[in-house]
Amino acid sequence: MSSSLLGGVTTYIESQGGGEGLFPTQIASVNITRSYQQRMPMRLIYRPSLCVVVQGAKEILFGEDTLRYGAMECLVVSMEMPASGRVVDASPQAPYIGVTIDLDVTMLREVLEQLETPPVPPATPGPCVFVGKVDEPLSECVLRLIRMSQTPKAIPILYPSVMREICYWLLTGPQGAELCSLAVPESNFMRVAKAIYFLRANFAQTLRVEQMAEVARMSPSSFHQHFKQLTSVTPLQFQKQLRLLESRRLMVADAASVEEAAYKVGYESASQFSREYSRMFGVAPKQDALNHQRMYSQYASRKARTA
Repeated sequence: MSSSLLGGVTTYIESQGGGEGLFPTQIASVNITRSYQQRMPMRLIYRPSLCVVVQGAKEILFGEDTLRYGAMECLVVSMEMPASGRVVDASPQAPYIGVTIDLDVTMLREVLEQLETPPVPPATPGPCVFVGKVDEPLSECVLRLIRMSQTPKAIPILYPSVMREICYWLLTGPQGAELCSLAVPESNFMRVAKAIYFLRANFAQTLRVEQMAEVARMSPSSFHQHFKQLTSVTPLQFQKQLRLLESRRLMVADAASVEEAAYKVGYESASQFSREYSRMFGVAPKQDALNHQRMYSQYASRKARTA
């Protein structure tokens, strides 16, 4: 099945003009990436998603943990979180090719409720990202989504059923227990997730751990412990990463100056902002923004075409 998926995704990329970079599809939640070379780490906000490597290999760094996943393996992200991903195996002859599919938490919950023998969430949840194998049923679903994107009229009718199937294979697979934590109401996992949504909406404000714990309906000590278990960082480290990632977006996409970006994301000192930005991304803010503008200008406006 791996050769069928590789052929299907490659055919789609060539129908979009070929080359490398990000290839959006007519399905808003499905995107394809192709790279002819290894890439430096790229720090992003990862949403709940299924990230399938069709060819090559990639690494993700979240907190202090690093995961590597290669051809016909997938990364499952079950909670919104900042992390750093990089392509580690790619060449013009065998480029890195990956497919990212956003997960629908509501649909996951609906499928979980219908399982005759649902997986049991672990008593002590681990990190909210894990690597698994892409077996034939899951590979077939991904291929169907890619082919479906060439027929826009079919998407509203067929897309929900394929996504339900993907949820089924994930929940009944080896890592189903870890993933089902995302769909169980009032679990510690979901309590932390609520706090993260609150943090995302208010990251530019000065927040205390006690405020976030109150949103999660947990004691501050329990909240801090579970937050670190799931994300590998503390709540305040998480907030800092959100601020710096948003500042990068403002400078790259909106052409904000360093000072404007710093103040918009909640910094009172531009010099402190520059120090923390350089520490996180390894380069000064202005130079980093210029690097990213050049990197993505060639395909930032790429739109999905239909056959």
